[in-house]
Amino acid sequence: MKRFLTIIVSFLLTCGTAKALTVAEVTDVTPKVDVAPVPMQTPPPKYPQELRKAGVSGVVLVTLVIDETGTVLASEVKKSSQSEFEAPALAAIANWKFKPALLADKAVKVRVNIPIRFNAGE
Repeated sequence: MKRFLTIIVSFLLTCGTAKALTVAEVTDVTPKVDVAPVPMQTPPPKYPQELRKAGVSGVVLVTLVIDETGTVLASEVKKSSQSEFEAPALAAIANWKFKPALLADKAVKVRVNIPIRFNAGE
């Protein structure tokens, strides 16, 4: 039992300290595809309350890597109109799910840019 607990604790510590990949660190990304990935589940970002109250709108352009299963492997802000929108945009996109990109009818890993819009009027 003690050995089992040691293995479990070691596993949890390892997982907890794992470093997330950056977009640049992801390899084997297909540069051109026949069919682009299609967003299937896109939970919206949380709008910062102070900005909503102030009527501030904006856009965050996020670069992300989508794997062969449609899962977001890595994401980063390419540019944004308001820095306060960046963290909510990245948090939301981490939970997005896609129909994967296709090349010759085979699912492939791809890098894409997606604008995340924050509209104070909505």
